Amino acid sequence: MKFNYKNLNACPNEIIMPKYNLEHMRKATCEHPIWLHFGAGNIFRGYIARLQDDLLNLNLTDRGIIAAETFDEEIIEKIYKPYDNLVLLTTLYASKDPQFRSIGSIAEGVQASNTKRLEEIIIDPSLQMLSFTITEKGYNLYSLTGEFLGVVSEDIKNGPANPKHVMSIITSLLYKRFLKGAYPLAVVSMDNCSHNGEKLKNAILTIAKHWYEKKYVTSEFILYLENEGKITFPWSMIDKITPRPAISIAEQLHRLGLENMSPITTAKKTFIAPFVNAEECEYLVIEDAFPNGRPPLERVGVYFTTRETVNQVETMKVTTCLNPLHTALAVYGCLLGYTSIAEEMDNPTLKKLIEGIGAEGMKVVVHPKIIDPKIFLEEVIKKRLPNKSIPDTPQRIATDTSQKIPVRYGETIKAYLANSKLSLEELKYIPMAIAGWCRYLLGRDDAHKTFQRSADPMLEDLTDILKNVIDTNEYQGELKNILNNEKIFGLDLTQTVLYNVIENYFKDMLAKGAIEQLLKQLIS
Repeated sequence: MKFNYKNLNACPNEIIMPKYNLEHMRKATCEHPIWLHFGAGNIFRGYIARLQDDLLNLNLTDRGIIAAETFDEEIIEKIYKPYDNLVLLTTLYASKDPQFRSIGSIAEGVQASNTKRLEEIIIDPSLQMLSFTITEKGYNLYSLTGEFLGVVSEDIKNGPANPKHVMSIITSLLYKRFLKGAYPLAVVSMDNCSHNGEKLKNAILTIAKHWYEKKYVTSEFILYLENEGKITFPWSMIDKITPRPAISIAEQLHRLGLENMSPITTAKKTFIAPFVNAEECEYLVIEDAFPNGRPPLERVGVYFTTRETVNQVETMKVTTCLNPLHTALAVYGCLLGYTSIAEEMDNPTLKKLIEGIGAEGMKVVVHPKIIDPKIFLEEVIKKRLPNKSIPDTPQRIATDTSQKIPVRYGETIKAYLANSKLSLEELKYIPMAIAGWCRYLLGRDDAHKTFQRSADPMLEDLTDILKNVIDTNEYQGELKNILNNEKIFGLDLTQTVLYNVIENYFKDMLAKGAIEQLLKQLIS
């Protein structure tokens, strides 16, 4: 049978069903929405939507979420509409069978090109939250040269009438809300990036101020965006692994009797399925700044706290306890021929590497009080990363690494520089992770076989810098033109003692079979 609203009550007993009336929820939500979310992918469907589903099941709300997609509208057409906006969530446990659950909290899926519907939603006074999972690059307005991206320049030139960039679209929608009645709203980034609320606010204000200069909007609109009694940009920290959909899960669902569970690849190369496979561990910490109210998400495990605490939790995670470990496993996994993060954890050398990276970061981490960094790190190393039920790949994690390094490693390096009791000479595992990424950029594994590098906005430029590097004999100091890039590392590494350390590691990894050998030497 097909997985849709019509067949919901006939689904196999193994699938947990919603306890609330979907029809009533959808009608109430579409008429007077409280939550609009941009970014209709896996982390939204497998975590954020499930949180609201929990509230609905507990009878703590009568509204769901409206999902909008700006990057890949085919997701709405092929993954939302045929399944009546239902999601089949598969929670993957390390030591027991997966749990299947139908998530019904997504009341509607909207393509960004449907501007009329988005305007209807944004001007409703009942709307409390506009949230995002669009990845860090979704907030970026600038090219590598520091100039506006072409699409952003066009949006600034043309004004709010027909914007194309996601940040321009949001700014235009907020202008509609301002014109209708200047209603309050929380604009919440839930993306996995440092100071996400600040990035979001800066992007929107930048576009709005340029529109004001061109007389497309009034100064009162700028004041509306800057008035925290009206518009807020809460910071948040999110953590839950929702990897690419696994074919094995689709097959399992087919065996249960569901006939339309296979993943698809869209024209924009999004690999997505009607189901989401996700780990059991999860964290969502949000600055409690909601001028128009919010759902009681604290009742289902979300932490609401101060901006300072959110920043501490986020810093703990992305600079020490998870993200830098993930990146190291990603680049070395590709170099050593792995296709599973969990399988890498069976390699004692790689396990020691990430333990060392975590220990180096732990020396400068700030304890956020609500979550213990030591317990968090131990959970990551002993429970989360080794979970073989999670079909996560180093190739997926390696995506956009140039955009992640300034926070994942650069912030720890800067913290060492700022601490008079610490020295950069103490670091050996973090430099090894950076050197591994530089070696990854060559696109040849440890056996010197070529492999497909993951997408990265800087990949073309970085490849050009290293194009003549084949082995140690051909290396002519090209790495300097990467390690001096403050946009990548957050500082100029060539002006630190780490420059020679990283360069030597890099050179030592150029020979065939040298990567595994160097890792073993480092650990020993």
